[in-house]
Amino acid sequence: MTGPPPARPDAEHGTDDGGDDADVIAQSLDEPELFAGLYDRHAPDIHRYAARRLGEGAADDITAETFLIAFRTRDRYDTAHRLARPWLYGIAANLIGKHRRTEVRALKALARTGHDPVAASWSDRSDDRLAVQAPLAGALAALSPGDRHVLLLVAWADLGYQEVAEALRIPLGTVRSRLNRARRKVRASLSTDPAFTAEPSASPASTASAAGKELNPSWTK
Repeated sequence: MTGPPPARPDAEHGTDDGGDDADVIAQSLDEPELFAGLYDRHAPDIHRYAARRLGEGAADDITAETFLIAFRTRDRYDTAHRLARPWLYGIAANLIGKHRRTEVRALKALARTGHDPVAASWSDRSDDRLAVQAPLAGALAALSPGDRHVLLLVAWADLGYQEVAEALRIPLGTVRSRLNRARRKVRASLSTDPAFTAEPSASPASTASAAGKELNPSWTK
């Protein structure tokens, strides 16, 4: 597998029969082939998140293993949770955590040299943004694994606090405390660099959009 898995045209809004994630998982216990609908719907996002943290090559393996584990443990899924995103991101986060040394090493290399292969998966314009990303990489590398998981699930996976709590199986209060601590540390690390504190300067719309998405100040406040 190379690159993010494709999603079927109907995957964004549900499966062919319009069921939600919990329905698909429950039905797949008797009809295993239906589980493919869950993959179609969520695999591209899981792959994108894993690629931003570990690079494209590792993301292929993380995505495949995430859905293999999900399939094998689907009989234990709590169908009261109608959306499976937190569950899947939780599995992916656990797998990514096993590569934490690789992730930290890559982040430190990017912070030190301004160049690292992982960075190529963070932005469509990686060559233009390596110098901007280097300070952020250093700040992320300095976080504890737990704090980094929480911060990046919010910033890069767009999960809400309760979803992060479900994904990592930790109390909501722990999510808030870890996120606040991570934000303080990242803000302190980046406060001397105006690129991370000032409003984006006037530039072509595509560049401004990319910068805003990559370095959205809302998750450092």
